[in-house]
Amino acid sequence: MTDQKAPEDQLTSADQLATTPESGFAPPNRVDRMKSEIVAGGAVRENGDDELAGGWRGMLAMAALAGLFVWLAFVNVWIFIFVVGVVLSIFLHELGHFMTARWTGMKVTQFFLFFGPRLWSFRRGETEYGVRAIPLGAFVRIIGMNRMDDVEPEDEGRSYRQQSFPKRLLVISAGSIMHILIAIVLLFAVYSTQGEITAQDEPRVIVAAAATELPAAQAGILDDDEIVSVGGIAVTSPVELGETVRSFAPGEIVDVVVIRDGATLTVPVGLGANTGAAEDSPLFGTALLGVRSYSPALYEQHNIPSAAVNSVTDIFPVSWESTQGIVKVLNPVSIVGHLTGSNDDLSSRPTTLYGVATVSDDVGDSSGLGGVLYLLAVLNIFVGVFNMLPLLPLDGGHAAIAIYERFREWRGDSKKRYFADVERLMPFAMAVIVVLSMLMFTGLYLDITEPIG
Repeated sequence: MTDQKAPEDQLTSADQLATTPESGFAPPNRVDRMKSEIVAGGAVRENGDDELAGGWRGMLAMAALAGLFVWLAFVNVWIFIFVVGVVLSIFLHELGHFMTARWTGMKVTQFFLFFGPRLWSFRRGETEYGVRAIPLGAFVRIIGMNRMDDVEPEDEGRSYRQQSFPKRLLVISAGSIMHILIAIVLLFAVYSTQGEITAQDEPRVIVAAAATELPAAQAGILDDDEIVSVGGIAVTSPVELGETVRSFAPGEIVDVVVIRDGATLTVPVGLGANTGAAEDSPLFGTALLGVRSYSPALYEQHNIPSAAVNSVTDIFPVSWESTQGIVKVLNPVSIVGHLTGSNDDLSSRPTTLYGVATVSDDVGDSSGLGGVLYLLAVLNIFVGVFNMLPLLPLDGGHAAIAIYERFREWRGDSKKRYFADVERLMPFAMAVIVVLSMLMFTGLYLDITEPIG
């Protein structure tokens, strides 16, 4: 987007362009269609009624997809709740675009969950609805998103590019607005029932996992036991637990007092030796109990009015933290550090939904449903902020283009519309896609090889 004088087909009366077939918008070949799809963030090719995905193949695909969700519910209920929440958030993001586009008079021809080949679809009115095969997002197809988009002359007046600046800005921002609204609803649900999480922890030690081959589990300590004392010394945090255990000698038998299902039990445990640490580590050879523990988060209780107020006001600090996190994650030095093992700062580590989903299991075990809903709220705020970065093909890139076009119109003849030459931004958009792909694969590699949980 330079400030050079625009070609004639970029500075045209909106009325003239809406009624003139030869306005020069139709992409002439497949390459241009691909460029338009990249910029628009979804498919631009329309299927006829005889090409809709359905029949027994479509039903089989949808049954298989439903079967995966049922299987996940049986394997891990917390990850299932988190994944369903993510899918619903994606759907509501696109619903925001869809509803505002329809409300402002734009023509919406496709509403798909996921990307890739169609699994199943149907048409209602002028819109095809359906599900595709690759669960990496969703898209709504609004005609005429940019100059490269091929639009029938009779539909030009209903295209995105022909609408007023406020309408375009509303429609393109609606997805991120929906994420913020989702976060507010989720935060209110948590604050009004479980309370607002604080920076402090309860003075309790809960066993997250007791390894079967280590002393604690062999002596009879179970997951979810609350450890009260070790060898007569009270413990109120995982740090105190570790320090207390290491104050004894390996092989020494100590009484571990636990609370299980409301009953207090004393379990004699013969302590092991920590041989898993590096030999030059001060932990090497020290006494080992063999549990992974945590202290539950401390919640501040709210009444309904204060929960409503805090669910809105907390959006701002979390949004600021998300912005800072994005800057950290996009730092190439941090990425290299994580890959080489020289950086263990989780706040600068790229991660994927797979990694966050595995964390949701631990969050659910420690904080229950409220913890998972809070995690979903934070994720929605992050996505809402990230999506509005002024980078194509993100929604924020389209918003930046709309603002730039309005600025050019303000500088020139206000009765004429300026259409930015989006094709010039293709190298930049491709660079953004490459960077985001690298971040995704880096995050996935780290999530698999070094799980956060």
